[in-house]
Amino acid sequence: MTKESAKKHVLRAVPSPNSSDTPEPRFTEPELCRKCFGSGMEVVPGKGARLCECRRRDAHSVRLTRARIPKRYDKCHFNTYDHRLTESQKRALKHAADFAQNFPAVDQGLLFTGPVGVGKTHLAVSIVKGLAERGFPCLFYEFGSLLKEIQDSYNPNTKSSELAVLTPVLTAEVLVLDELGASKPTDWVLDTMAHIINTRYNENRFTIFTTNYPDERASDGKETLEDRVGVRVRSRIFEMCRTVNIEGEDYRRNYDRSRRR
Repeated sequence: MTKESAKKHVLRAVPSPNSSDTPEPRFTEPELCRKCFGSGMEVVPGKGARLCECRRRDAHSVRLTRARIPKRYDKCHFNTYDHRLTESQKRALKHAADFAQNFPAVDQGLLFTGPVGVGKTHLAVSIVKGLAERGFPCLFYEFGSLLKEIQDSYNPNTKSSELAVLTPVLTAEVLVLDELGASKPTDWVLDTMAHIINTRYNENRFTIFTTNYPDERASDGKETLEDRVGVRVRSRIFEMCRTVNIEGEDYRRNYDRSRRR
């Protein structure tokens, strides 16, 4: 075959735009970062090499995923905390922001108390996101969901174990336990709660709690946090955390009214 005939043969093998033949799939390489060209390190004139912003973004995303923040709280951050704040909410916002900014140079965790709908969980989630942005791993758990996972781990048909569930909770650098005291205080619940809090207390690990239960018994006779978690656990939390009481209207009621307008 001559060079000319070989050339024509190749041209005939390539499907034309109007050909009914299905073209071969084309694969494109992922676009490389223009700062580090995929190396993960960028060179800054006069400052040397540093971790590239693309890797910091990736690491931040991984930390948020591992924190297990429920999707409902995707929009929660310090700058989305309701602007119509009571004085106690303003103080709570400052305590939360200071913790996220100053960690690990802090002395205590935080216990947010107050009625439903005043933003306790919002602030706790904001702390987790603020710390993740700064490179600190955290873990979020609604306490009832954590108890359910531990109970499920006893089922031989599941692939989890109590140790696998509890180890991250006991060792997390910063742990958020949301809705403390919401679960009925059976002996098993109290023992599990005490084990988690005592372990973190002894290891001097920081914990953020939220609860709807007050410390002082109200005139309506509502249970206190001590009633729900026991004297010993409440005493531990006094030492582990600064108590931040939040007062205000239930924002969910306002949200419902705005939707009906």
